[in-house]
Formats: sequence, structure tokens, C-alpha cells
Amino acid sequence: MRPRILLVNPPIYDFAAYDFWLKPYGLLSVAGYLRSKAEFTLFDYLDRMHPFVAKQKELRPDQWGRGRFYREKVPNPACLKEIPRYFRRFGLPRDIFKDFLARQRTFDFVLIQTTMTYWYQGVAEVIEDVRETLQQAKIILGGNYVMLCNSHAQKLGADFLVQGINLEPLCKFLGITPDLSQPALWELYERLNVGVLRLTDGCPFNCTYCSVPKVYGRFKARPMERSLAEVELLTKRDVENIAFYDDALLFKPEKVLVPFLNEIIKYNIKVNFHCPNGLHARFVTKELAELMVRAGFKTFYLGFESASSTWQRRTGSKVFCDELAQAVKYLTSAGAKLQNITAYQILGHPHGDIQELEESMRFVNGLGIRGMLADFSPIPSTPDGELCQKWVDMDEPLFHNKTAFPIILLGFDESNRLKDLQRKLNRSLTK
Repeated sequence: MRPRILLVNPPIYDFAAYDFWLKPYGLLSVAGYLRSKAEFTLFDYLDRMHPFVAKQKELRPDQWGRGRFYREKVPNPACLKEIPRYFRRFGLPRDIFKDFLARQRTFDFVLIQTTMTYWYQGVAEVIEDVRETLQQAKIILGGNYVMLCNSHAQKLGADFLVQGINLEPLCKFLGITPDLSQPALWELYERLNVGVLRLTDGCPFNCTYCSVPKVYGRFKARPMERSLAEVELLTKRDVENIAFYDDALLFKPEKVLVPFLNEIIKYNIKVNFHCPNGLHARFVTKELAELMVRAGFKTFYLGFESASSTWQRRTGSKVFCDELAQAVKYLTSAGAKLQNITAYQILGHPHGDIQELEESMRFVNGLGIRGMLADFSPIPSTPDGELCQKWVDMDEPLFHNKTAFPIILLGFDESNRLKDLQRKLNRSLTK
């Protein structure tokens, strides 16, 4: 008899959360590898196509499928009680999950995805509710929180932790042999308006603030056939927007992205592509920009972080000003709209004294594109994360919170001033 497996994407406890093409891709990918070898059921707390959410007009998606989550105000955690922001629980109400569990037959396993280290409160909530109703089920945790804060994750009481990207121990625990050629199990959603995709794993760079090399290892391409099968599966579900979750989508494009996009064009697949994880502006060429626009890319997010060459060299030399300017020129010449191009910049980095953030914001604005301040989250095991021990207890994942840390480092007023400046600069582009 095939095992019955419940997949759960937990609610989020945080100061802010927004559906920026957020899907439990790791969870769905693992389930895809086990397709037809187990009976799967999905409960996604963050599914904005759920009937409960769909009834609420203010939560309707924008033209690209993004939108707000249902939310409820909750008390600030004790360690963050001094942060002058409202703390909230994002996702479907807890009672909906409890009612769902009460209607189900017994599951053999419950797989729970984790992402941000400081979102573990939602994971703890799910474990508590599962233990109350499904006493016999084995609970399995996987994802970034488990890999980056393993000792902390062990305290939540799961039966098994997936401690890396090697799935062999998990499959042995489940007693199932995987088929790694299978796409993610998107058919578990009753309704679906957006999808996500990865063509690659890992990153060739070693930016001092990023955990990707530690979590996903060296850069490598995924099988092209699997990626194309996944796009086909999504478009058959009438998905119109697909976001790439790659951390280095433009690296070695002639081997990965270019042949993929040529296949998209060849088969006349009509879909809107997005890149929320940020593109490396250095790799945007005239030819690649033209191909991306032709294949259906609609929004472009470029990692910039800082206009300071000193800061860039100290953190990994990711991109310099002239490279960003050239990338914007190539994209707009290819037909990309300026209002759909955004450059990320880090707010609250521990080397902020050399970051020249205001100058960076004005430089981006001068290119005619939107700027977006990405609040710095101190990630354990990264060089910059370890620096943050000066200000917070890194053994408590709640202190990794990206809203809290810039306020702790810069102060509430300065953090707000910089965010207000960014909003003012962005508004100036629409006048």
C-alpha cells in the first residue's frame, strides 16, 4: 500500500509579508520526485486562491499574480517587543487547518516546508496541531531553517529533519525510491494562478551576506527536459505568470537560459516570466535582453545592493554602477518597460558606513527605474551574519528578522527616513 503523505506550507509570523510569487517549491519538488509512489494531500496556508481568501476583494491579485495575504495581528515575541511595528500572523486561519485535519483519514507522514529562519513560529504551530490530531504520523521538516539553524529546529519536536539537499536519507526514511526526472507536483492545487521554476541550483559567487553557496552548493544546471515539462504542466493549469527562483539565472546563459528560452519561443508558449530573486546585471547582454523580452519576461529585478565600489569589493564584487546602467540600457532597448525594472539595495547592512545608501538610491533613480530597499537579514554561518553578533543573539532566529534588524542597527527614525526617501524617489518617476 502506498504511504499517505500530507504536505504543509506553514503560516508566517512576521512584521510584514507579501505574496511575491511565493510558493512552497521545495516541498512540491520533493513530492514530484515521489509522484505515483505515495498518496499526497497539500495544505498551503499561503494559498491565496483558497475559497476563504478568494471571497475578500482586498486580497485580489495584481496583473502579475502578486497580492496581500490574509493576516491577523498577534503579540510581538518577547525578544522583539521593543520593535515599534505590528506583528502579525499571515495565512489562512488556524481553525481551517484544524477542521481540515478532523476530516482526514490518518496520514503516515507529514512534510512541512521551512523557509526564513525567523518564521519558525508558524512551523511550531503546525507541529502542535498535527500532534493533537494525527498522533501516529511521522513529522518531517526540511528547508532553509532546518539547514541553517539545525540545533534550534531539533527543539520543535519533529521526527526527522532533512539537513541538506541530498534527498537520499529522506527517501530511505519514507521507504520510497525517487524519480528525479519528474517535475514538481503542481496538480495538488485545486486552483492555480502563478507558478515558480528553477533552471539551476546554487551560485558561483560568494557574497558575504548570502547563504546560497552553503545551502545549495556549487552552481549546476537542472535537466532541461524536466524544466520544460514543468512549464508544460503549469500552462496546462492555465498559469499565466511564472517566477524563476534561481539565484544565478544569467550565469552561463548559453548552456542554460538561452536554450530554455529558445524552446519556449519554438513551441510558442505564452507565459509571463518574472525574476524576484534578482538578476546579475553584469551578465545582461544586448542579445540576452532581446531574447528574454521576446520569450515573455515582464518584470526584471536586478541585484545592485550599493553604488559604493568599496562596499561591493568588500562583500563579493557582485555588480558595479556601470554594469547596472548598461543592463538597464540593454533591457529597455529590447522593449522592457522602465516601470517594470527594479534594482534591489540593502537596508541595514553591518557595513552601512561605507555603503553610501542614499547615493545608491539616487543613482538608481537617475536611471529611470524603481529602487527597492531589501531589509538586511543576518544569516547564520555567513561572514556578515556573524558580524551581527555585536547587536543581536544569532542563536535566536527571531533576531534574523529583516524588519527588526535594520531598526536595531540604525534606529526606528533613520530606517523610516530611508524608506520614505525611497518611496519619494519612486513616486518622482511617475510624474
